[in-house]
Amino acid sequence: MAAQPISILITGANRGLGLEMVKQMLETSQPVKKLFACCRDPDGPKAEALRTLAKKYPNVISIIHLDASDPSSIKKLAQQVGSVVGTEGLNLLINNAGILHRDSLQTTTTENMQNTFTTNVVGPTNITKEFLPLLRAAVKASGKPGMSCRKAAVINISALLGSFQSIQYTYDVLPAISYRISKAGMNMLTLCASEELKKDDILFAALHPGWVRTDMGGEGADIDAQESVKGMVGVIASLTERDTGTFLDYKGKPIAW
Repeated sequence: MAAQPISILITGANRGLGLEMVKQMLETSQPVKKLFACCRDPDGPKAEALRTLAKKYPNVISIIHLDASDPSSIKKLAQQVGSVVGTEGLNLLINNAGILHRDSLQTTTTENMQNTFTTNVVGPTNITKEFLPLLRAAVKASGKPGMSCRKAAVINISALLGSFQSIQYTYDVLPAISYRISKAGMNMLTLCASEELKKDDILFAALHPGWVRTDMGGEGADIDAQESVKGMVGVIASLTERDTGTFLDYKGKPIAW
């Protein structure tokens, strides 16, 4: 019996890891019914590659405006997605959008800290809250026990830099203090949500994509976006209730908080 097609929403989908996720989610053997690709400026030059991809899959990909720092934008997005998926709900929400400042304790600013926390922590928190009704609807529509990303799940794209135990060997390489603090906050969000919504059968996990050659990761990074996303897509597909509330890398290896 063929797998039931699912609906997926990805934030920050116009470039880097987000764009590669859109590509690979459509190329896997697991069928996708609807993929909502969200970004700040769907009509701008930075979304050209995403628009080109959407033309290849006009019945699957919907490009929708989202400003993760704007609660009204998030509410509007949830309404738009809800009008499409209806009672089948949303199966997989990937909070990928984020910003990084290459700052240290001595160079960071109030603006850096506020902007980073708003986008990387408050945004995913508000997005998750707004989409809870659609995630719960997906659980109900599934009618199956247990947890999986084909039933109802939230994947937060975190980073090794958010790990307290990584500080001693990563800080000198890239301080990025505002980003580190925000990703530690995202990790706590993942844990809190997994505990609070365990009874709802909604799976939560934080994933570290590796050090990736993107605009954010830089040219000197270890791997390219294709390798990173291939690993993450495999990990996402393998997650069960045993993995809710975990912090894993793109190979599925646990990372110390």
